[in-house]
Amino acid sequence: MIQYIFLIPHILEKLLKNQSHIYKYFLYIVSIGCIVFFFPKGGKFKYEFQKGKPWQYENLYAPFDFSIKKSDADVAKEQTAIKNDHLDYFRYDQKIASDVFSMYPEKFAELFGPDEFNNRQRNLMNSVGREILDSIYSRGILLKSDRKIPKDRIFLVKNNVAKRIAHDSLYTLQNVDSYIRRTLQRKGLAQVSNLYEDLYFDVLKPNVFFDKTLSENALNEELAKISTTRGTVDQGKLIIAKGEVVETENLKILNSLKDEFESELWTANNYYFILSGYTVLVALVLMMLMLFLKKYRRDIFNNNTKVTFIFFNILLMVFVTTLIVKYNEAYVFVVPLCILPLILKTFFDARLGLYVHVLTVLILGFVVPNSFEYIFLQIIAGIVTILTVSQLYKRANLFISVGQITLIYVVGYLAFHIIHEGNLSNIIWMTLGLFLLNGMITLFAQPLIYIYEKLFGLVSDVSLLELSDTNSKLLKELSNKAPGTFHHSLQVANLAEAAANEIGANAMLVRVGALYHDIGKMANPTYFIENQITNVNPHDELSPIDSAKIIINHVILGIEMARKSKIPDRVIDFIRTHHGTTLVYYFYKKQQALTTDVDEAEFTYPGPIPFSKETAILMMADSVEAASKSLKNPTFMVIDEFVEKIISGQMRTDQFLNADITFKEIETVKKVLKHKLTNIYHLRVEYPE
Repeated sequence: MIQYIFLIPHILEKLLKNQSHIYKYFLYIVSIGCIVFFFPKGGKFKYEFQKGKPWQYENLYAPFDFSIKKSDADVAKEQTAIKNDHLDYFRYDQKIASDVFSMYPEKFAELFGPDEFNNRQRNLMNSVGREILDSIYSRGILLKSDRKIPKDRIFLVKNNVAKRIAHDSLYTLQNVDSYIRRTLQRKGLAQVSNLYEDLYFDVLKPNVFFDKTLSENALNEELAKISTTRGTVDQGKLIIAKGEVVETENLKILNSLKDEFESELWTANNYYFILSGYTVLVALVLMMLMLFLKKYRRDIFNNNTKVTFIFFNILLMVFVTTLIVKYNEAYVFVVPLCILPLILKTFFDARLGLYVHVLTVLILGFVVPNSFEYIFLQIIAGIVTILTVSQLYKRANLFISVGQITLIYVVGYLAFHIIHEGNLSNIIWMTLGLFLLNGMITLFAQPLIYIYEKLFGLVSDVSLLELSDTNSKLLKELSNKAPGTFHHSLQVANLAEAAANEIGANAMLVRVGALYHDIGKMANPTYFIENQITNVNPHDELSPIDSAKIIINHVILGIEMARKSKIPDRVIDFIRTHHGTTLVYYFYKKQQALTTDVDEAEFTYPGPIPFSKETAILMMADSVEAASKSLKNPTFMVIDEFVEKIISGQMRTDQFLNADITFKEIETVKKVLKHKLTNIYHLRVEYPE
């Protein structure tokens, strides 16, 4: 037991040492689980087929009895026909009619009193009034607001018996007056029509009402009777022969077989087998991604934040696509899948963006209908995205690229439509509209990039462009407090940018890194020679060790200033590495002149050494530009020897050991620096006075 207790610290130490790899395994497994969970719960039919293309397999016979399903359009057509023919139900309220007859004698006595009419007249008028009332309520009075535009025929439910009648056979409060006037005129009582109008105004009430519940139930019963199938196929019957073109009729049979096969396949017995199959295939796809990152993008693989960012975007696209497919698979092309390579190219590089896009499309092939058509269009659109999207910080470029992507979708869709239909008739215009909507949503990439920058701490060209503005707060402060350093930074930025362009590095990133690499000098600007405007040098009053500390500290102070100003880590890397682990050579030699016992560590920058092409370029450009100020007679030969000496010294001290820069690229950088410095220091013609 004690032996196991002593092992615990070793286990914890091992876990801490390998926590980065453990996190990647965890992310890998969770991603597989999420993707498989998003997948539709069903097996996959083992044959792929499309309308208009020949059947590429052996003769297909029905493996079991199954019904031929009607298409959604056919079912919808039948439903529409039933809804159009359906008659609404109205209910006759006998109680209201009885109440009206009960109220009639009292109201009649009030209006037709004995003072105005004799008994014979009153009896006649009463008889005519009842006759009118009987005639009206034998049909009923419809509440007009219940049904603004009734159909020609309706069902009237009276005494629990539904009778089909013409809707205009019912009276309404609006048209019953004309019937009363005609009847009174026929009976010779037109002179007292005003009294009858007052009588019926108080007495008459609507007693026929629209029965919404009964109407809906009756309609639902009729709709439920619609059959979703039309005929059956017996086991063993030939469905389609090898080489036969898939036409409309056998397409319906094949789709019915596919649905029946997949529904039978996804049973309790097969559930875990199918699930394991999906899991293995998704695991293989994501494994290809991890191996690619490990072999070709080691810096990204070692950064868990970046790996998480890539997996998050894959999961997001899979989730959105499966959600749309479950809602309505016809809208699958509205998902802006080209945002994925666009964003990955913005933050990383084109090759990684296209690779991840292709892997994501392969995963979605399990989910979408017509998987071949979908995969073909999405891969082509992804390639176009990679080839056309450049300099995203220029707004017009994104609009042009999105237009080209949308055009590719439309052209590809029309080509597939011609293959399936043989002509351009019966084009589904809604699908073309979905491609346009897809393009509009793709424009959302700009704000999405900004959100990702804040969430994951990444840097895009748009942010770099903002940071390169010399009127920004930090650079403005640098130009005011240390104008010599600011001018030096501008010169280094120009040199480094030119070198980066020549070897295919990120020129914008190098330029921004160069602008900010010396901001730490603002803390003690006069201790750096480029800011000294008088002959007084404050280092004369300090020991070489103290002077070296001030010089070295500009790196640490620069990192602190950049973090306070929320400068991205990718830019701070240039501040951290632009001197690597080199010596403050001037003060080191000065100390050696004073004593033989010199601790080299006190004169060495803390590092780290450059770990990318961009940081290596900055180190070379910074050292060369700073030292070039000491040249007395900068001829081409002097500059050539001078550049070689400085960069060779950096290489001897292994400053570029961790940077993925080749000897050939270093030679190219040297060539650019020599050319630029020669142009800067070229001899001018002396003009006569």
